[in-house]
Parts: sequence; structure tokens; C-alpha cells
Amino acid sequence: MSGQTLLIILLVGLIAGWLAGQIVQGTGFGLVADIGIGIVGALIGAWLLPQLHIHLGSSLVAAIVSATLGALLLLLILRLVYRRGRW
Repeated sequence: MSGQTLLIILLVGLIAGWLAGQIVQGTGFGLVADIGIGIVGALIGAWLLPQLHIHLGSSLVAAIVSATLGALLLLLILRLVYRRGRW
């Protein structure tokens, strides 16, 4: 993996995590956690969307949208778990 690829992954993760944090108000995980949530969200989005037969394309914008959708799902699950006191 080149340095440029790593930078793009981190950039997509940062943008997706920040967007998901803005949509799901009240999470407040911080910058590093937002990047982590965005990267994990990208993995979730890359797996889940094809399972649902949703194909967004291969552009940077499509990667950000897919990662944001995955990060939203992850944040909603984390919020449900956190509110029940299991976390």
C-alpha cells in the first residue's frame, strides 16, 4: 500500500466520520475516533451496499457516500448499545 493510498483512506474516513457525526448528533467521539468510525464505516458500506444490490460507482464521492452510510449505521448501533448500558 502506497503512502498516497493510505492518505486517501484516511481522508475518506475523516470525511465520512465527520459527516456521520454531524448527522447523528450527540455522539462526540472526537477526531481520532471519527476517523476510525469512518474507516470501519467504509468497510461496512463496502460490504453492505453490494449485498443490497446498491452500486454507487468507483469515484471518490461514491467512496465517501458509501463510507458515510456505513459510519451512520455503526454510530446508530453504538448509540443503541451505549443507551442500554451494555457499553
